[in-house]
Amino acid sequence: MDWVRGHEIGHGSFATINLATPSSGDRFPPLMAVKSSELVCSSSLKNEKQILDLLGDDCPQIIRCFGESCSVENGEELYNLFLEYATGGSLADRIQSCGGRLPEFEVRRYTRTILEGLRYIHGKGFVHCDVKPRNILVFGDGDAKIADFGLSKKAGKNRVETGEETGRFQLRGSPLYMSPESLNDNEYESPCDIWAVGCAVVEMFTGKPAWNCRPESNVFALLIKIGIGEELPEIPKDLSEEGKDFLRKCLVKDPVKRWTADMLLKHPFVADSGRCVPLGEMDEVSTSPRCPFDFEDWASIHSQERDPRNEEESNCWLNSSCSWSSSSPRERLLQLVEKGAVDWSVTDNWVRVR
Repeated sequence: MDWVRGHEIGHGSFATINLATPSSGDRFPPLMAVKSSELVCSSSLKNEKQILDLLGDDCPQIIRCFGESCSVENGEELYNLFLEYATGGSLADRIQSCGGRLPEFEVRRYTRTILEGLRYIHGKGFVHCDVKPRNILVFGDGDAKIADFGLSKKAGKNRVETGEETGRFQLRGSPLYMSPESLNDNEYESPCDIWAVGCAVVEMFTGKPAWNCRPESNVFALLIKIGIGEELPEIPKDLSEEGKDFLRKCLVKDPVKRWTADMLLKHPFVADSGRCVPLGEMDEVSTSPRCPFDFEDWASIHSQERDPRNEEESNCWLNSSCSWSSSSPRERLLQLVEKGAVDWSVTDNWVRVR
């Protein structure tokens, strides 16, 4: 595909995002987003491409991929991944544009969209591993789609590639959205995405991370609290009773007792959340009636025994995977903290440019 790179609309530790327009042909939309990184540092983008190819185009709640290419620009060899362009930015942008919090009817609608996407992803045997508002893209018609599959994996495996050894400790995702079993037991299965959904719901409704973190917060204490402590994120007092009950089904320390995406889609908080309303339409949507729901505990697939001899280094710990051979959760969390100081006033290292 011949294409022209447009202006930059965002960047992170390993990639930049630009607008892209195809030079000719009708196979591609007139405007796309292209994620680019140096070819030697493109493993995350290549993993994203592989995951999206395996997931296919059958789910409207997942961002579409239009292909890949390599290019040489300004003397650098780049790997490029072409994706749908979301005119509404991310869900994090949407929260900011609404004054720091969304009305509950929007929270319900976006939550349902995320769950529909996760039900499909989990049903295909994959785990996203980095669900958060910054990775949910919003379109002008009010639709939302799950994006950024760079850290995603095959369920039961550390990476997508079959045959690769499992059993390594790998930090995947953003710490503020990571589940207790991910930090504590190196377990990244579908329940970890559901925990992140609960954190995202709190953030949508309050405009703040689910964990009360300030720049001066003790990072080690926070990670211990998430991974080992008994404390849970605070449920917003102004949220409806349905919303509070929904969060109690997501924010469960034991992943075996955490509800699945399919179960949560039957919860009254999202069951009748209504159609996607185009951006700008703020008419109140009626809430679904309250009724008792009581599902059996769901048995998750526990991670296999880890081999501390296998190690893999990484350059970023906030939005990328890292690995250690530590023998205890406390030691692993301590090493996580020692990766560097974090400005907890920013929940991720992606910056909005446009």
